[in-house]
Amino acid sequence: MLLWQACRCPSRHGTLAAIVTDTDTSFSARVIAWQRRHGRHGLPWQHTRDPYRIWLSEIMLQQTQVTAVVPYYQRFLARFPDVAALAAANEDAVLEGWAGLGYYARARNLHAAAKAVAAAGGFPRTREAMCELPGVGRSTAAAICAFAYGERQAILDGNVRRVFARHFGIEGYPGERRVEQTLWTMADALLPETCIEAYTQGLMDLGARVCVRSAPRCPACPLRETCVALRQNRTAQLPAPRPARALPQRETHMLVLRACGELLLEKRPAPGIWGGLWCFPEVDGQRAREEARARFGLDVEALHTLGVIDHGFTHFRLRIHPLMADVARVQAAEEPGRLWLTPPDALGAAVPVPVRRILLMLARQPAAAGT
Repeated sequence: MLLWQACRCPSRHGTLAAIVTDTDTSFSARVIAWQRRHGRHGLPWQHTRDPYRIWLSEIMLQQTQVTAVVPYYQRFLARFPDVAALAAANEDAVLEGWAGLGYYARARNLHAAAKAVAAAGGFPRTREAMCELPGVGRSTAAAICAFAYGERQAILDGNVRRVFARHFGIEGYPGERRVEQTLWTMADALLPETCIEAYTQGLMDLGARVCVRSAPRCPACPLRETCVALRQNRTAQLPAPRPARALPQRETHMLVLRACGELLLEKRPAPGIWGGLWCFPEVDGQRAREEARARFGLDVEALHTLGVIDHGFTHFRLRIHPLMADVARVQAAEEPGRLWLTPPDALGAAVPVPVRRILLMLARQPAAAGT
């Protein structure tokens, strides 16, 4: 019986007929056997059916590598051990636990989803229902349901797209509509009847550790004998990269106000970039002194320039010019959305990566000459 035949997808020759026979050497069987012997088995979210722990790991793993996620996952779980604890927490505490992982909309969606799950009395048990939670897409929902409930559903994250594109010689870049349709059709067709957990983990492990973007470890791959890209010596070309586009450059000045050893932070509005996080105020670089007085009632005694910080987002690049300002007096009471914190306390707050870099810069760089 043919498991996958006549997959009509973009090719430099027009169409590609990919054939995988449903035998003991089939695509899924090879992935499962490889995962059991060579895959990852010691990750902290494995060996559990707890949907909370699995869901938390899958959200953290979106656009973030496993090595970066593990310590955050462990600290987050220690602070919020179950969905009820996460739902009951305030947003500042959740963002503080997330600070440094980036893509902060994930943390806000995580908090909103926890509240929805707690109100419903438990996690959804199907992929379709799981997709209703904020921040959970089709592939993430499928992974959660496969690991938590053994539901037979297909995943298609970035690593799995690369495995499929190379193995079946699929042209075009992932994200293009016709390529996505082909990949999803293929992902559904290749699902094994049993062992969905090992198969799902195996695809993830292959993409993360063997079929990597640069210099794939093809001799270690269980699919090497039927891989189109390997046979055609095209692993460097497949999958095709997304067409490059020039990212616009933006610039801003951040005013680092210091008084009596404390720094002033403002809470960013949500939604928006760094929504809900604590940042240094953004100001007009030419009117920093005037804005300090008008907005905060503070008189700047000395103003110092710090090093430039570049930070990349998906759709633009941001260049930050931090300005260090020593001020003469501080308002008697903090206003809502503003905090005076010592540098160590600021580092422990929910701050984005560029603000953390400024704080670390202050810790090792003496003030420059006043301007």
